[in-house]
Amino acid sequence: MATPYTIAVAGKGGVGKTTTCGMIIDYLCSKKNGPVLVVDADANANLNEVLGVEVETSLGAIREEMAQAELKGTIPAGMTKADYADFKFSSAIIEEDDYDMLVMGRTQGKGCYCYVNGVLKTQVDKYAKNYKYVVMDNEAGLEHVARGTLPHVDMMLLVSDCSRRGVQAAARVAEIVEEMNLNPGLMGLIINRAPEGRLDDGVKAEIEKHGLKLLGVLPQDESVYRCDCDGEPSAKLPASNPVKIALKGIMAGVGL
Repeated sequence: MATPYTIAVAGKGGVGKTTTCGMIIDYLCSKKNGPVLVVDADANANLNEVLGVEVETSLGAIREEMAQAELKGTIPAGMTKADYADFKFSSAIIEEDDYDMLVMGRTQGKGCYCYVNGVLKTQVDKYAKNYKYVVMDNEAGLEHVARGTLPHVDMMLLVSDCSRRGVQAAARVAEIVEEMNLNPGLMGLIINRAPEGRLDDGVKAEIEKHGLKLLGVLPQDESVYRCDCDGEPSAKLPASNPVKIALKGIMAGVGL
């Protein structure tokens, strides 16, 4: 299969980034245009809840399990550490009908995510070629993208709520993208939770001030809110949901 089309989704916490990411995944799956690899690279992993998927383990959890096995000498006889690692990490992929999913998860104890980042990159490199699309939900700091977890980024989607502070945070992420010379094919802003799907002049001015490309606006919606409150998968709301209709228009507008 050819090189996958990669979409990275970023934005500060609390703006509905992960919900938007889940709906993008649902949209791509509904098109039946090829398999999707979903990568949850946010340490506060909850993309699975938006999609309605059970996660039994994560790369971070397996990394800790392996560290314990090494300490206790319980790596199976006849297996090298590398073979054992490959075997264990391959069990982290969650297989669904229209997509597969890798969850980075947390590491235990102090320190950075250097090791688990490396594991995530290895697993993405291993599997990505088998998919038409790779969609990654990122932390706001884009650490995983910075470390080259994705081989390239075709589309960088910045998600903000309809506040000036949210737009300012999205603009900072855009600056990080430029500083890293990521050069995505397209980088644009999606405004989420806008009352009646409209932006006021102050927010429009803020978007213009930072030179952000506005791809579209998602309306505030009671059904999505209730899903978030009740722990229900918002990605499984019907296609007639106003947010899904608006997102479909945005995705069609960027050629997806």
